Amino acid sequence: MENYHGPSGSTVKGTGGKMGKHSDKKLRLVGGPFTATKVGKEDLRQLRQGRGNVYKVKLKTAKFANVLSKDGKIRKASIRTVIETPDNRHHARQNIITKGAIIDTELGKAKVLNRVGQDGVINAKLL
Repeated sequence: MENYHGPSGSTVKGTGGKMGKHSDKKLRLVGGPFTATKVGKEDLRQLRQGRGNVYKVKLKTAKFANVLSKDGKIRKASIRTVIETPDNRHHARQNIITKGAIIDTELGKAKVLNRVGQDGVINAKLL
């Protein structure tokens, strides 16, 4: 199911007054479905073609994360589980990784810094 990212179809103002229709829906304003990257046994990526012949790498399942440690070094660490997510509490229960999620790695707790479903990798920082 795609998401429409344009103006809503509401014709009522916040005050209760009527508004005229701004414009019709455009195909360019339709986004793709939510990727829902999960913790898995291997890194599984999917290549999707976007508008303007642009290719995007979507991360479907993830096993490893690039973790920035306190001393400034980046290490590859395996992900155990998702502890909490700020956007949806049910994502932690389902092991779905999003930006800002706190994950448990072999190096310790880390916070995800990038948009996982759109970048194809997981970049995190130790807490």
